[in-house]
Amino acid sequence: METPRWWHVAVAAGTVFLVAILATTGAEGLELWGPLGVLAAFAVVWYSLGWAAWRSDAVGFVVSGSVIAATGIGTALNPSMATFQSVAFPLIWALARTIRGAVIANVVLAVAVFVGFLLSTGTSQGAVAQATAVQGVSLGFSLALGLWISGIALEGERSKQLLDELQAAQEQLAVANREAGQAAERERMSRELHDGIAQGLTGLVMLVQTVRRDLDRGDAQAAAERLAVLEENARDALVETRTLVAASAPVEGGGIEQALRRLGERFSRESGLDVRVEVEGTPGLDREAEVVMLRCAQEALANIRKHAAARSARLVLAGTVLTVSDDGRGFDPAAPSTGFGIAGMRDRVTLAGGTLSVESGASGTVLRVELPQGDAS
Repeated sequence: METPRWWHVAVAAGTVFLVAILATTGAEGLELWGPLGVLAAFAVVWYSLGWAAWRSDAVGFVVSGSVIAATGIGTALNPSMATFQSVAFPLIWALARTIRGAVIANVVLAVAVFVGFLLSTGTSQGAVAQATAVQGVSLGFSLALGLWISGIALEGERSKQLLDELQAAQEQLAVANREAGQAAERERMSRELHDGIAQGLTGLVMLVQTVRRDLDRGDAQAAAERLAVLEENARDALVETRTLVAASAPVEGGGIEQALRRLGERFSRESGLDVRVEVEGTPGLDREAEVVMLRCAQEALANIRKHAAARSARLVLAGTVLTVSDDGRGFDPAAPSTGFGIAGMRDRVTLAGGTLSVESGASGTVLRVELPQGDAS
């Protein structure tokens, strides 16, 4: 409880309680007015400086000294003032900057009250024993409670520090994951441009040069055949370009289901491949996971068009699992590959916390992507 506002309430309550005790004990003269004067003097010090005691070591030291002096002097004037220890012990513990300082201040307070007891009740054997017992119990209880609370506070500070470090590490990891994903995406785009579009355009240039030579020789039939090949290759390059552009677009309205159906319809029109899209149940995917699924579907269909020589393909989304299958010639998934398709998909899925598996044979290929439920980002 280190909020000055609540300590103002505690000091006021303790002061009022002591005034009530002094008024009901029948004390007169110095035994009454002396403790009241001590309480008034401490109240002036506290309500003048108490608000700054937590921000200044010097002010905290002055306030701690004043509460010790007020309790000790008040007890010397009237033993009932020893009750003020119930406020004084926790207050000086809260004002101390270190545990060592708090222990020393508690001992000084206990000694001051012990001396006050002796001055007010005498130094007989019974009075000394009583003062020793009362102050021993008070000091022991204060130290035990203070050390326990301080231990909890220190543990809380350590936990907060660990939590802050964990959050900072998570933020750094998130940044690293984003940067890794961006780097992988840039590398994929670069390879796609080089392996697909750039090579296709190079082939078109070579075909144009060949057609020009055929026309120069007057071989119209050969030129017509090469123009047909040129048109076919140009259409393939257009499909490749549209696929690459689509792979960079976000999931549009309607969610992943509509995005996959649009992808299947567009791919069927452009490639002539029979693509069937099925969505079972309600996909349990967030926005980031939908993007991952769509990119994997786009890449898988692009690979089918390039390599599988398939007649049909099937996309099935069941919850957080996407399956893309074809009836093409298949390949060996364990064989080294110079392309970036499956490797890029696997990197993307891994960053999202999912898994990717590929099974292929003479009857076709099945690619399976599974993402975790909920937030996959």
